[in-house]
Amino acid sequence: MLADMTSVHVPVRAGELLELADPRPGETAIDCTFGAGGHAELVAGRLGPDGLLVAIDRDPLAEERFAELAAEVACRTRFISAPFAEALAELAGEDVRADLVFLDLGMSSMQVDTRERGFSYSYDAPLDMRMDPGQDLSAADIVGEWDERRLAGMLRDFGEERYARQIARAIVRERGRRPLTSTNELVDVIASAVPAPARFAGGHPAKRSFQALRIAVNDELGQLDRALPLAWERLRPGGRLAAISFHSLEDRRVKRFLADRARGCVCPPELPVCACGRTPEAELVTRRGVAPTPGEVAANPRSSSARLRVARKLEDAP
Repeated sequence: MLADMTSVHVPVRAGELLELADPRPGETAIDCTFGAGGHAELVAGRLGPDGLLVAIDRDPLAEERFAELAAEVACRTRFISAPFAEALAELAGEDVRADLVFLDLGMSSMQVDTRERGFSYSYDAPLDMRMDPGQDLSAADIVGEWDERRLAGMLRDFGEERYARQIARAIVRERGRRPLTSTNELVDVIASAVPAPARFAGGHPAKRSFQALRIAVNDELGQLDRALPLAWERLRPGGRLAAISFHSLEDRRVKRFLADRARGCVCPPELPVCACGRTPEAELVTRRGVAPTPGEVAANPRSSSARLRVARKLEDAP
């Protein structure tokens, strides 16, 4: 049963997503990050038999779970097995229009809980981190092949890691002695490179490095940068775009994208009349990222950093 399928996955910001994005009977909704299907199940329940749910995910496990959901919900369903930027481009080629597009960014609970996928620093597993197991690049490839400067840049830019240079140097030094192929091996190298006073001051010493590796392996920020304009173009006037982010690198991109769509005239203030002719395309449903309640964090600690942002496409927007 679907309830069993989703029991290991608590959808983050689910009530707020339904309230603020407001899926309605007969609408078309695109779930860009299906994962375990928690948000999709709730949205599908609002769409009714005349509605359509399009689910996107590159993980084969997600496609298996979607088949179970599709057999139980009343609305029409479709699954696209691809990274979400490529899937949205495919939908654009078909001129599919939507009333709601939503993204639950980062890795899903089912990915981190599947130990052999190597997403977590909490237990030993192959150094993998691929959301699509069929792609070539893995975390082991990056750790084993990228030069020190590139590793440090990745750790700094994608993990905001203060000790990026020291960790990169330690990785290169250690892989000269032996291949680094498991999560525990990498955790040990990272911990050895972080000064002792800082090792546990801000959580697990490998947390930021593992985030950076995962983002690099799966091109997560590149996917998001390409997907946001594609998602916006798929929306009908009055349609809503919603995104749940789990770290500042994602949230800043979503915030800036939506703020830019909500901005009107950009002429210098000294001009007496508008010369640019720019008008807002969006109304911000959330002025700030909506954070989880203490109760939600207590029930689902992984939700602690989540931020939900929603915007509505104006009726006269192109």
